[in-house]
Amino acid sequence: MKTLLALFVCVIASAATAEQKQPNIIYFIGDGMGMEYVSAYRHYRDNPDTPAVETTWFDRHLVGTASTHPEDALQVTDSAASATALAAGIKTYNGAIGVDGQKQPVETILERARTKGYQTAMVVTSQINHATPASFAAHIDSRQKYDAIADQYLDNRYQGKPWVDILFGGGQRYFLRDDRNLVQAFTELGYAYADNYDDVAAIKHLPALALLADKGLPFAIDSKEPRRLSFLTQKALSLLGEEKPFFLLVEGSQIDWCGHANDIACVMHEMHDAEKTLQALEDYINSHPNTLLVATADHSTGGLSMGRDGDYAWRADVVQGIKASANTLTDQLLSANDWYREWLALTAIELSGDDRAALKQSIDRVAAGETRADKNTAQTELRGQLLAAIDKASVTGWTTSGHTGGDVGVWALGEGAQAFVGQQDNTQLAHQLFRLLGE
Repeated sequence: MKTLLALFVCVIASAATAEQKQPNIIYFIGDGMGMEYVSAYRHYRDNPDTPAVETTWFDRHLVGTASTHPEDALQVTDSAASATALAAGIKTYNGAIGVDGQKQPVETILERARTKGYQTAMVVTSQINHATPASFAAHIDSRQKYDAIADQYLDNRYQGKPWVDILFGGGQRYFLRDDRNLVQAFTELGYAYADNYDDVAAIKHLPALALLADKGLPFAIDSKEPRRLSFLTQKALSLLGEEKPFFLLVEGSQIDWCGHANDIACVMHEMHDAEKTLQALEDYINSHPNTLLVATADHSTGGLSMGRDGDYAWRADVVQGIKASANTLTDQLLSANDWYREWLALTAIELSGDDRAALKQSIDRVAAGETRADKNTAQTELRGQLLAAIDKASVTGWTTSGHTGGDVGVWALGEGAQAFVGQQDNTQLAHQLFRLLGE
Protein backbone atom coordinates (compact mmCIF):
# COMPACT_ATOMS: atom_id res chain seq x y z
CA MET A 1 0.00 0.00 0.00
CA LYS A 2 2.82 2.37 0.91
CA THR A 3 4.54 1.53 -2.36
CA LEU A 4 1.39 2.35 -4.34
CA LEU A 5 0.93 5.59 -2.43
CA ALA A 6 4.54 6.58 -3.07
CA LEU A 7 4.14 5.76 -6.77
CA PHE A 8 0.94 7.87 -6.91
CA VAL A 9 2.73 10.81 -5.27
CA CYS A 10 5.59 10.51 -7.76
CA VAL A 11 3.18 10.50 -10.70
CA ILE A 12 1.40 13.57 -9.39
CA ALA A 13 4.72 15.31 -8.74
CA SER A 14 5.96 14.43 -12.23
CA ALA A 15 2.76 15.78 -13.80
CA ALA A 16 3.08 19.00 -11.83
CA THR A 17 6.71 19.35 -12.87
CA ALA A 18 5.79 18.76 -16.53
CA GLU A 19 3.08 21.39 -16.28
CA GLN A 20 5.49 23.86 -14.69
CA LYS A 21 7.94 23.29 -17.54
CA GLN A 22 5.49 24.61 -20.14
CA PRO A 23 7.14 27.89 -21.09
CA ASN A 24 5.42 31.23 -21.40
CA ILE A 25 5.76 32.54 -24.96
CA ILE A 26 5.99 36.23 -25.84
CA TYR A 27 6.01 37.16 -29.51
CA PHE A 28 6.94 40.77 -30.25
CA ILE A 29 6.46 42.13 -33.77
CA GLY A 30 7.77 45.53 -34.74
CA ASP A 31 5.58 46.29 -37.74
CA GLY A 32 7.73 47.74 -40.52
CA MET A 33 10.84 47.60 -38.30
CA GLY A 34 13.57 46.92 -40.85
CA MET A 35 17.23 46.74 -39.89
CA GLU A 36 17.84 50.26 -41.19
CA TYR A 37 15.39 51.46 -38.53
CA VAL A 38 17.40 49.63 -35.87
CA SER A 39 20.63 51.21 -37.13
CA ALA A 40 19.14 54.69 -37.21
CA TYR A 41 17.70 54.23 -33.73
CA ARG A 42 21.15 53.34 -32.38
CA HIS A 43 22.47 56.71 -33.54
CA TYR A 44 19.30 58.49 -32.47
CA ARG A 45 19.84 57.25 -28.90
CA ASP A 46 23.61 57.74 -28.89
CA ASN A 47 25.21 60.02 -26.32
CA PRO A 48 27.31 62.47 -28.39
CA ASP A 49 29.48 63.25 -25.36
CA THR A 50 31.06 59.78 -25.39
CA PRO A 51 33.49 58.49 -28.06
CA ALA A 52 31.66 55.18 -28.56
CA VAL A 53 28.22 54.69 -30.05
CA GLU A 54 26.12 53.19 -27.26
CA THR A 55 24.24 49.95 -27.88
CA THR A 56 20.48 49.58 -27.68
CA TRP A 57 18.33 46.65 -26.60
CA PHE A 58 18.24 45.57 -30.24
CA ASP A 59 22.05 45.39 -30.46
CA ARG A 60 22.35 43.29 -27.32
CA HIS A 61 19.85 40.60 -28.26
CA LEU A 62 20.06 40.15 -32.03
CA VAL A 63 20.39 36.45 -32.87
CA GLY A 64 19.53 36.21 -36.56
CA THR A 65 17.51 37.35 -39.55
CA ALA A 66 14.36 36.28 -41.35
CA SER A 67 13.19 36.49 -44.95
CA THR A 68 9.76 37.99 -45.47
CA HIS A 69 8.43 37.34 -49.00
CA PRO A 70 4.78 36.20 -49.35
CA GLU A 71 3.44 33.23 -51.32
CA ASP A 72 4.77 34.72 -54.55
CA ALA A 73 8.49 35.16 -53.85
CA LEU A 74 8.68 37.94 -56.46
CA GLN A 75 6.40 40.13 -54.37
CA VAL A 76 7.04 42.35 -51.38
CA THR A 77 4.89 41.26 -48.47
CA ASP A 78 2.14 43.17 -46.74
CA SER A 79 1.48 42.90 -43.01
CA ALA A 80 -1.33 40.37 -43.39
CA ALA A 81 0.63 37.79 -45.40
CA SER A 82 3.70 38.23 -43.22
CA ALA A 83 1.75 38.05 -39.97
CA THR A 84 0.02 34.89 -41.18
CA ALA A 85 3.46 33.43 -41.91
CA LEU A 86 4.65 34.39 -38.43
CA ALA A 87 1.45 33.10 -36.82
CA ALA A 88 0.77 29.93 -38.77
CA GLY A 89 4.02 29.01 -40.49
CA ILE A 90 2.64 29.13 -44.04
CA LYS A 91 3.13 31.39 -47.04
CA THR A 92 0.02 33.11 -48.34
CA TYR A 93 -1.12 36.01 -50.48
CA ASN A 94 -1.02 39.69 -49.54
CA GLY A 95 -4.15 40.63 -47.63
CA ALA A 96 -4.80 37.14 -46.23
CA ILE A 97 -5.73 36.89 -42.56
CA GLY A 98 -5.08 33.45 -41.08
CA VAL A 99 -5.87 31.66 -44.35
CA ASP A 100 -3.75 29.91 -46.95
CA GLY A 101 -3.51 30.60 -50.68
CA GLN A 102 -6.82 28.80 -51.23
CA LYS A 103 -8.46 30.98 -48.53
CA GLN A 104 -8.76 28.05 -46.13
CA PRO A 105 -8.28 28.68 -42.38
CA VAL A 106 -4.96 27.62 -40.87
CA GLU A 107 -4.17 27.02 -37.21
CA THR A 108 -2.18 29.77 -35.50
CA ILE A 109 0.26 29.65 -32.62
CA LEU A 110 -2.21 31.50 -30.42
CA GLU A 111 -4.85 28.88 -31.15
CA ARG A 112 -2.46 25.99 -30.57
CA ALA A 113 -1.42 27.53 -27.28
CA ARG A 114 -5.03 27.88 -26.19
CA THR A 115 -5.77 24.22 -26.96
CA LYS A 116 -2.72 23.34 -24.84
CA GLY A 117 -4.20 25.12 -21.82
CA TYR A 118 -2.44 28.46 -22.25
CA GLN A 119 -3.88 31.85 -21.45
CA THR A 120 -3.77 34.17 -24.48
CA ALA A 121 -3.31 37.92 -24.95
CA MET A 122 -2.76 40.50 -27.68
CA VAL A 123 -1.45 44.02 -27.01
CA VAL A 124 -1.00 46.47 -29.91
CA THR A 125 -0.93 50.19 -30.71
CA SER A 126 -3.06 49.86 -33.86
CA GLN A 127 -6.71 48.89 -33.80
CA ILE A 128 -6.84 45.46 -32.21
CA ASN A 129 -8.41 44.03 -35.38
CA HIS A 130 -5.62 45.31 -37.66
CA ALA A 131 -3.69 42.95 -39.92
CA THR A 132 -1.04 41.66 -37.54
CA PRO A 133 -3.15 40.77 -34.50
CA ALA A 134 -6.00 39.61 -36.74
CA SER A 135 -3.72 37.03 -38.36
CA PHE A 136 -3.26 35.35 -34.98
CA ALA A 137 -6.92 35.21 -33.97
CA ALA A 138 -9.12 35.41 -37.09
CA HIS A 139 -9.52 33.71 -40.47
CA ILE A 140 -10.76 35.77 -43.39
CA ASP A 141 -9.86 36.41 -47.01
CA SER A 142 -9.19 40.16 -46.69
CA ARG A 143 -7.57 42.32 -44.04
CA GLN A 144 -9.95 45.14 -45.04
CA LYS A 145 -12.95 43.39 -43.47
CA TYR A 146 -12.44 45.06 -40.10
CA ASP A 147 -15.98 44.58 -38.80
CA ALA A 148 -15.97 40.90 -39.68
CA ILE A 149 -12.61 40.42 -37.97
CA ALA A 150 -13.91 42.09 -34.82
CA ASP A 151 -16.98 39.84 -34.99
CA GLN A 152 -14.74 36.77 -35.20
CA TYR A 153 -12.94 37.76 -32.00
CA LEU A 154 -16.26 37.31 -30.23
CA ASP A 155 -17.93 34.60 -32.30
CA ASN A 156 -15.02 32.18 -32.83
CA ARG A 157 -14.72 30.19 -29.63
CA TYR A 158 -12.90 27.35 -27.95
CA GLN A 159 -14.72 25.45 -25.22
CA GLY A 160 -17.42 28.10 -25.29
CA LYS A 161 -15.14 31.11 -24.82
CA PRO A 162 -13.41 33.55 -27.21
CA TRP A 163 -9.88 32.51 -28.14
CA VAL A 164 -8.19 35.59 -26.65
CA ASP A 165 -8.32 36.41 -22.94
CA ILE A 166 -6.79 39.90 -23.22
CA LEU A 167 -7.35 42.33 -26.09
CA PHE A 168 -5.61 45.71 -25.60
CA GLY A 169 -5.34 48.31 -28.36
CA GLY A 170 -7.48 50.70 -30.38
CA GLY A 171 -10.50 50.20 -32.59
CA GLN A 172 -13.61 51.42 -30.80
CA ARG A 173 -15.40 52.13 -34.08
CA TYR A 174 -15.30 48.43 -35.01
CA PHE A 175 -16.61 47.16 -31.67
CA LEU A 176 -19.21 49.86 -30.98
CA ARG A 177 -21.24 49.85 -34.21
CA ASP A 178 -24.81 50.69 -35.12
CA ASP A 179 -25.37 47.13 -36.27
CA ARG A 180 -23.67 45.41 -33.33
CA ASN A 181 -22.34 46.29 -29.88
CA LEU A 182 -19.45 43.90 -29.40
CA VAL A 183 -18.30 45.62 -26.21
CA GLN A 184 -21.59 44.80 -24.52
CA ALA A 185 -21.37 41.22 -25.77
CA PHE A 186 -17.84 40.84 -24.39
CA THR A 187 -18.82 42.26 -21.01
CA GLU A 188 -21.75 39.85 -20.86
CA LEU A 189 -19.16 37.07 -21.19
CA GLY A 190 -17.31 38.45 -18.16
CA TYR A 191 -14.71 40.65 -19.85
CA ALA A 192 -13.62 43.74 -17.94
CA TYR A 193 -13.80 46.72 -20.31
CA ALA A 194 -11.76 49.93 -20.40
CA ASP A 195 -11.69 52.84 -22.82
CA ASN A 196 -9.01 54.87 -20.99
CA TYR A 197 -5.71 54.17 -19.28
CA ASP A 198 -6.96 54.78 -15.73
CA ASP A 199 -9.61 52.12 -16.22
CA VAL A 200 -6.99 49.76 -17.68
CA ALA A 201 -4.89 50.25 -14.56
CA ALA A 202 -7.94 49.38 -12.44
CA ILE A 203 -8.66 46.05 -14.17
CA LYS A 204 -8.30 43.25 -11.63
CA HIS A 205 -9.07 40.08 -13.52
CA LEU A 206 -9.19 38.18 -16.79
CA PRO A 207 -10.68 38.26 -19.34
CA ALA A 208 -10.24 41.91 -20.37
CA LEU A 209 -10.88 44.18 -23.34
CA ALA A 210 -9.41 47.69 -23.68
CA LEU A 211 -10.15 49.90 -26.68
CA LEU A 212 -8.25 53.15 -26.18
CA ALA A 213 -8.88 55.00 -29.43
CA ASP A 214 -11.33 55.18 -32.31
CA LYS A 215 -8.76 53.48 -34.57
CA GLY A 216 -5.04 53.36 -33.75
CA LEU A 217 -3.55 55.02 -30.68
CA PRO A 218 -2.06 58.51 -31.18
CA PHE A 219 1.55 58.48 -32.40
CA ALA A 220 4.04 58.32 -29.54
CA ILE A 221 5.60 61.61 -30.64
CA ASP A 222 2.21 63.36 -30.37
CA SER A 223 0.84 61.56 -27.34
CA LYS A 224 0.69 63.21 -23.93
CA GLU A 225 -0.10 59.83 -22.40
CA PRO A 226 3.09 58.26 -21.00
CA ARG A 227 1.32 54.95 -20.47
CA ARG A 228 1.45 53.36 -23.87
CA LEU A 229 2.76 50.01 -25.20
CA SER A 230 5.10 49.18 -22.30
CA PHE A 231 2.38 50.00 -19.75
CA LEU A 232 -0.26 47.96 -21.58
CA THR A 233 2.17 45.05 -21.92
CA GLN A 234 3.09 45.06 -18.24
CA LYS A 235 -0.56 45.27 -17.29
CA ALA A 236 -1.30 42.25 -19.46
CA LEU A 237 1.54 40.33 -17.80
CA SER A 238 0.18 41.15 -14.34
CA LEU A 239 -3.28 39.92 -15.32
CA LEU A 240 -1.94 36.72 -16.88
CA GLY A 241 -0.24 35.86 -13.61
CA GLU A 242 1.68 32.66 -12.95
CA GLU A 243 -0.92 29.95 -12.39
CA LYS A 244 -1.01 28.91 -16.06
CA PRO A 245 1.39 29.43 -18.96
CA PHE A 246 0.52 32.13 -21.47
CA PHE A 247 0.99 33.21 -25.06
CA LEU A 248 1.32 36.98 -25.45
CA LEU A 249 1.47 38.81 -28.76
CA VAL A 250 2.82 42.38 -28.59
CA GLU A 251 2.98 44.62 -31.65
CA GLY A 252 4.71 47.96 -32.07
CA SER A 253 2.20 48.71 -34.81
CA GLN A 254 2.92 52.30 -35.68
CA ILE A 255 6.59 52.01 -36.56
CA ASP A 256 5.10 50.99 -39.88
CA TRP A 257 2.58 53.83 -40.01
CA CYS A 258 5.29 56.44 -39.47
CA GLY A 259 7.40 54.69 -42.10
CA HIS A 260 4.59 54.84 -44.64
CA ALA A 261 4.44 58.58 -43.92
CA ASN A 262 8.24 58.88 -44.40
CA ASP A 263 8.28 60.68 -41.03
CA ILE A 264 11.67 59.99 -39.45
CA ALA A 265 11.01 61.65 -36.09
CA CYS A 266 7.73 59.77 -35.77
CA VAL A 267 9.55 56.51 -36.54
CA MET A 268 12.22 57.10 -33.90
CA HIS A 269 9.65 57.78 -31.18
CA GLU A 270 7.85 54.53 -32.06
CA MET A 271 11.18 52.70 -31.93
CA HIS A 272 11.79 54.12 -28.47
CA ASP A 273 8.36 52.94 -27.35
CA ALA A 274 9.24 49.49 -28.70
CA GLU A 275 12.60 49.43 -26.90
CA LYS A 276 10.99 50.39 -23.58
CA THR A 277 8.52 47.56 -24.04
CA LEU A 278 11.22 45.04 -24.89
CA GLN A 279 13.25 46.08 -21.87
CA ALA A 280 10.19 45.55 -19.68
CA LEU A 281 9.78 42.10 -21.23
CA GLU A 282 13.43 41.31 -20.53
CA ASP A 283 12.94 42.36 -16.91
CA TYR A 284 9.99 39.98 -16.73
CA ILE A 285 12.06 37.12 -18.12
CA ASN A 286 14.82 37.80 -15.59
CA SER A 287 12.35 37.06 -12.81
CA HIS A 288 10.42 34.39 -14.75
CA PRO A 289 13.12 32.33 -16.52
CA ASN A 290 10.62 29.80 -17.88
CA THR A 291 9.63 32.38 -20.53
CA LEU A 292 10.67 32.75 -24.16
CA LEU A 293 10.70 36.08 -25.96
CA VAL A 294 10.98 36.13 -29.75
CA ALA A 295 10.99 39.50 -31.46
CA THR A 296 11.06 40.28 -35.16
CA ALA A 297 9.52 42.47 -37.86
CA ASP A 298 7.00 41.54 -40.52
CA HIS A 299 8.83 43.60 -43.18
CA SER A 300 10.50 46.99 -43.56
CA THR A 301 8.74 50.14 -44.68
CA GLY A 302 9.74 53.24 -46.59
CA GLY A 303 13.22 52.33 -47.81
CA LEU A 304 14.90 54.46 -45.14
CA SER A 305 18.50 55.55 -45.68
CA MET A 306 20.88 57.30 -43.33
CA GLY A 307 22.49 59.72 -45.75
CA ARG A 308 21.25 60.85 -49.16
CA ASP A 309 22.26 62.59 -52.38
CA GLY A 310 25.91 61.59 -51.93
CA ASP A 311 26.14 63.16 -48.47
CA TYR A 312 27.97 60.80 -46.10
CA ALA A 313 26.17 61.93 -42.95
CA TRP A 314 23.05 61.49 -40.87
CA ARG A 315 22.00 64.18 -38.40
CA ALA A 316 20.46 62.38 -35.46
CA ASP A 317 20.58 65.64 -33.50
CA VAL A 318 18.16 67.21 -35.98
CA VAL A 319 15.75 64.31 -35.58
CA GLN A 320 16.02 64.55 -31.80
CA GLY A 321 14.93 68.18 -31.94
CA ILE A 322 11.59 67.48 -33.67
CA LYS A 323 8.66 67.52 -31.27
CA ALA A 324 5.68 66.52 -33.42
CA SER A 325 4.65 64.29 -36.30
CA ALA A 326 4.23 65.82 -39.73
CA ASN A 327 0.45 65.66 -39.30
CA THR A 328 0.59 67.70 -36.11
CA LEU A 329 3.21 70.04 -37.54
CA THR A 330 0.91 70.82 -40.45
CA ASP A 331 -2.06 71.52 -38.20
CA GLN A 332 -0.01 73.65 -35.82
CA LEU A 333 1.52 75.79 -38.54
CA LEU A 334 -1.84 76.39 -40.18
CA SER A 335 -3.38 77.58 -36.90
CA ALA A 336 -0.40 79.63 -35.69
CA ASN A 337 -0.29 83.41 -35.76
CA ASP A 338 3.41 83.21 -36.59
CA TRP A 339 3.94 80.00 -38.53
CA TYR A 340 7.73 80.28 -38.69
CA ARG A 341 8.09 80.82 -34.95
CA GLU A 342 5.92 77.73 -34.46
CA TRP A 343 8.08 75.79 -36.92
CA LEU A 344 11.23 76.69 -34.99
CA ALA A 345 9.61 75.78 -31.69
CA LEU A 346 8.61 72.33 -32.99
CA THR A 347 11.67 71.48 -35.10
CA ALA A 348 14.57 73.88 -34.28
CA ILE A 349 15.40 73.80 -38.02
CA GLU A 350 16.42 77.13 -39.54
CA LEU A 351 15.13 77.52 -43.10
CA SER A 352 16.70 79.39 -45.97
CA GLY A 353 14.89 82.39 -47.40
CA ASP A 354 13.79 80.41 -50.44
CA ASP A 355 12.49 77.51 -48.33
CA ARG A 356 10.59 79.91 -46.06
CA ALA A 357 9.01 81.60 -49.05
CA ALA A 358 7.96 78.25 -50.55
CA LEU A 359 6.36 77.12 -47.29
CA LYS A 360 4.58 80.46 -46.90
CA GLN A 361 3.08 80.05 -50.36
CA SER A 362 1.83 76.58 -49.47
CA ILE A 363 0.28 77.81 -46.23
CA ASP A 364 -1.46 80.58 -48.16
CA ARG A 365 -2.79 78.05 -50.70
CA VAL A 366 -4.47 76.08 -47.92
CA ALA A 367 -6.13 79.24 -46.63
CA ALA A 368 -7.22 80.26 -50.13
CA GLY A 369 -8.76 76.92 -51.02
CA GLU A 370 -12.37 77.39 -52.04
CA THR A 371 -13.53 73.84 -51.40
CA ARG A 372 -12.67 71.19 -48.84
CA ALA A 373 -11.04 69.18 -51.61
CA ASP A 374 -8.87 72.17 -52.57
CA LYS A 375 -7.82 72.65 -48.96
CA ASN A 376 -7.05 68.96 -48.49
CA THR A 377 -4.89 68.88 -51.61
CA ALA A 378 -2.99 71.99 -50.54
CA GLN A 379 -2.59 70.63 -47.01
CA THR A 380 -1.17 67.35 -48.32
CA GLU A 381 1.34 69.30 -50.42
CA LEU A 382 2.31 71.38 -47.38
CA ARG A 383 2.83 68.28 -45.27
CA GLY A 384 5.12 66.86 -47.96
CA GLN A 385 7.16 70.07 -47.99
CA LEU A 386 7.56 69.96 -44.21
CA LEU A 387 8.83 66.39 -44.37
CA ALA A 388 11.18 67.31 -47.21
CA ALA A 389 12.63 70.11 -45.10
CA ILE A 390 13.17 67.72 -42.20
CA ASP A 391 14.78 65.11 -44.44
CA LYS A 392 17.07 67.71 -46.01
CA ALA A 393 18.22 69.01 -42.63
CA SER A 394 18.74 65.52 -41.16
CA VAL A 395 20.15 63.98 -44.37
CA THR A 396 17.45 61.30 -44.35
CA GLY A 397 16.45 59.43 -47.51
CA TRP A 398 13.41 57.36 -48.48
CA THR A 399 12.74 55.26 -51.57
CA THR A 400 9.03 54.47 -51.19
CA SER A 401 5.89 55.11 -49.19
CA GLY A 402 5.29 51.35 -49.21
CA HIS A 403 7.08 48.24 -47.97
CA THR A 404 10.46 46.85 -48.99
CA GLY A 405 11.51 43.23 -49.35
CA GLY A 406 14.71 42.89 -47.36
CA ASP A 407 15.36 40.47 -44.52
CA VAL A 408 14.50 41.60 -41.00
CA GLY A 409 16.11 41.04 -37.63
CA VAL A 410 15.29 38.30 -35.14
CA TRP A 411 15.85 38.78 -31.43
CA ALA A 412 15.38 36.08 -28.79
CA LEU A 413 16.07 35.48 -25.13
CA GLY A 414 14.91 33.17 -22.40
CA GLU A 415 13.75 29.57 -22.57
CA GLY A 416 14.57 28.01 -25.97
CA ALA A 417 16.09 31.15 -27.52
CA GLN A 418 18.89 29.14 -29.15
CA ALA A 419 16.43 27.72 -31.72
CA PHE A 420 16.15 31.15 -33.36
CA VAL A 421 19.85 31.73 -34.05
CA GLY A 422 20.86 32.25 -37.67
CA GLN A 423 18.99 33.01 -40.89
CA GLN A 424 15.51 31.54 -41.30
CA ASP A 425 12.38 32.18 -43.28
CA ASN A 426 9.66 33.89 -41.28
CA THR A 427 7.56 30.72 -41.47
CA GLN A 428 10.30 28.86 -39.60
CA LEU A 429 9.89 31.13 -36.58
CA ALA A 430 6.32 29.88 -36.30
CA HIS A 431 7.37 26.26 -36.76
CA GLN A 432 9.89 26.59 -33.92
CA LEU A 433 7.14 27.87 -31.65
CA PHE A 434 4.76 25.12 -32.73
CA ARG A 435 7.44 22.58 -31.82
CA LEU A 436 7.83 24.21 -28.44
CA LEU A 437 4.09 23.82 -27.85
CA GLY A 438 4.12 20.25 -29.13
CA GLU A 439 3.17 19.54 -32.74
